[in-house]
Amino acid sequence: MSSIFELFSLQNQTAVIIGGTGELCGAIAEGYAMAGAEVVLVGRDAAKAEKRLENIHAAGGKAYFVPADAGRKADLQILLDQVLERSGGCQILVNGAGVNSPTPFLDIPEEEYDRIMNINTKAVFLACQVFGKHFVENKVPASIINLGSMSGLIPLSRVFTYSMSKGAVHNLSKNLAREWAPLGIRVNTLVPGFFPAEQNKKVLTPDRVSKIMGHTPMNRFGEAKELVGAALLLAAGAGSFVTGHEMVVDGGYSSMTI
Repeated sequence: MSSIFELFSLQNQTAVIIGGTGELCGAIAEGYAMAGAEVVLVGRDAAKAEKRLENIHAAGGKAYFVPADAGRKADLQILLDQVLERSGGCQILVNGAGVNSPTPFLDIPEEEYDRIMNINTKAVFLACQVFGKHFVENKVPASIINLGSMSGLIPLSRVFTYSMSKGAVHNLSKNLAREWAPLGIRVNTLVPGFFPAEQNKKVLTPDRVSKIMGHTPMNRFGEAKELVGAALLLAAGAGSFVTGHEMVVDGGYSSMTI
């Protein structure tokens, strides 16, 4: 049997993290790098990537940044080609780009709806297509981890389009898990509870924070580093029989009623 360190090692693997310049996926990127993976941060803002790259390199990890618009299939194909050329392969894909908005349902303009669905859902769909085609055609045993949301499992007020977009991600992940399981390609959804990430800070009014705490048995927000363990399990050999799963990290939120 493998040692505990081998079970959670990502040595000799390349992890592409779309949204890796953000708060939550940036922490996952650092965790993967410390587990031995070469990490590819993907986003639009090189300046945001720089600090994360500094942290990884200072700790002895391997990482680089590739700019891309995850909502454009052509960009994602170029991304894959660059990763294959520079790293020689890819075994892990994390889809974590996301945006949110508190606009009341009857006031949501089409432009806002399209923007949220494009980033939160279409980008995941396209990345799974582009990278999935590579994994399938080249018989790569791979792990795809899509960032879902508690609102994709349980209806949440004030974030209508965001909830729709994440509900679709949950469904897509299960469908792909079923489709690709015989090929050794695992697809799971990582489901954060309430973490004060960039896309939801504008939604977190004092009244809403109070309601969230009243519904979270641990009575606090999650910290970005607390997603790393679950994300590592889903990527590493330790999770080799886990697919189609919604891995909830929520401080007990989904266990709470009254």
